[in-house]
Amino acid sequence: MQAVTTDFGIQEALQQLGVKAINEGTSTGSNNFSNGELIKSYSPVDGQLIGKVKTTTKEDYERMMDAAISAFKIWRIIPAPQRGEIVRQFGEKLREKKEALGKLVSYEMGKSYQEGLGEVQEMIDICDFAVGLSRQLHGLTMHSERPGHRMYEQYHPLGVVGIISAFNFPVAVWAWNTALAWICGDVCVWKPSEKAPMCGVACQNIAAEVFAENNLPEGISNLINGDYRVGEMLTNDYRVPLISATGSIRMGKIVAQSVAKRLGRSLLELGGNNAIIVTPDAGIKMTVIGAVFGAVGTAGQRCTSTRRLIIHEDIYDKVKDAVVKAYGQLRIGNPLDENNHVGPLIDTDAVKMYEDALTKVVEEGGTIVVEGAVLSGEGYESGCYVKPAIAEAEAHFKIVQHETFAPVLYLLKYSGDVENAITIQNGVVQGLSSAIMTNNLREAERFLSVEGSDCGIANVNIGTSGAEIGGAFGGEKETGGGRESGSDAWKVYMRRQTNTINYTTDLPLAQGIKFDL
Repeated sequence: MQAVTTDFGIQEALQQLGVKAINEGTSTGSNNFSNGELIKSYSPVDGQLIGKVKTTTKEDYERMMDAAISAFKIWRIIPAPQRGEIVRQFGEKLREKKEALGKLVSYEMGKSYQEGLGEVQEMIDICDFAVGLSRQLHGLTMHSERPGHRMYEQYHPLGVVGIISAFNFPVAVWAWNTALAWICGDVCVWKPSEKAPMCGVACQNIAAEVFAENNLPEGISNLINGDYRVGEMLTNDYRVPLISATGSIRMGKIVAQSVAKRLGRSLLELGGNNAIIVTPDAGIKMTVIGAVFGAVGTAGQRCTSTRRLIIHEDIYDKVKDAVVKAYGQLRIGNPLDENNHVGPLIDTDAVKMYEDALTKVVEEGGTIVVEGAVLSGEGYESGCYVKPAIAEAEAHFKIVQHETFAPVLYLLKYSGDVENAITIQNGVVQGLSSAIMTNNLREAERFLSVEGSDCGIANVNIGTSGAEIGGAFGGEKETGGGRESGSDAWKVYMRRQTNTINYTTDLPLAQGIKFDL
């Protein structure tokens, strides 16, 4: 095992992205100012300090909000197709800086370099989607019951959109929200995870460059940094009509209550306890590929990661043996080395959560079939590298019901028909992503029916992990019910208005009511 080093162009990447040794924690375009304390960002790859970011103080926040509100008054009256041109330019900047940003994502978060590049590509893709959308922010026309009247609906920008993102997708989820919000005429205030603040600084620098080149207000794109206390400034602020928050169920419930108290809107993307059902008619090779990548990709730290594999008893041993064999081929190490499959967990707290899960599944009566371990020695000095583990378990185990944000896969056995597997799959509080592996059309359609998967995402012969930006992304139940990215998810960033025009000289009332004067 070669020692992990930073000799992968990291310093060059930071320079290209304008990320300094000490970065301002509050940013409105190129106006940086903060008197806050410092957040230190250490890479889980090798434990090295990447840089420091000043946290946002209350005074900083108020100055930033003043700039955002002022910018909104200008941005909202720019025609949507012209706003689309700005987003197109932002996408072009991302193309130019894709390698640098992908490396920073990989190094600060710990996902593989290819996944880091893929995350930046998602940003580019949503920009392309948003540019087309900028000419399609359409409403409907309706027939009025009154003669000489016309009814229609239109959509207007909301105002300031607050975005709270998680460490596991430190740039893409922000882009999913901000590209659409910008197209809709909103301005954005972003609080990235304090576990990946450098990625936030890098993205803000890119956005600020685009707005400056177009002589647009700095406050269209805004960055704040800090812990939950900074997040509370945003969620409790009546000037922010929409909060889009990605994270744990626990965090989402806190955000939802805070925003609901002031009758604001919440877009929540929370936990996932995702399962793949494997029926007797499944293709084993496809199943193994989907299950293994879903379980170990991003070291099991995706909201769509595969946590449960629900296998029919007739093929249980065959599937188990194939998956276990595949795990034996996994290479764990520096995520910037493209020969490796699995990088580190985000920090040592995540490592402890991983260890606790393996302890608990055994205590509840489960059996470990692929041993887990915390790796140490040369190349693993950060203490964040673990071996992906597999355990045989029962669906009712408390630890199986819980989302463990780490590479732990539970094998569950079912008998009878596919309805029994669907019952097991739906028997958790989370409802994000789901999949079935089968070549049986009836099973596939049953899984997709109203009596099938209760998740926001349901796939056939595709794993649970990952999603294309063209479809709306999100889940049901305690996943929060939010939708981001494609389809008509743009509507959440706008306010709907119904208009009626009377082009006659009379004023008839609705429902035939008479009110003669």
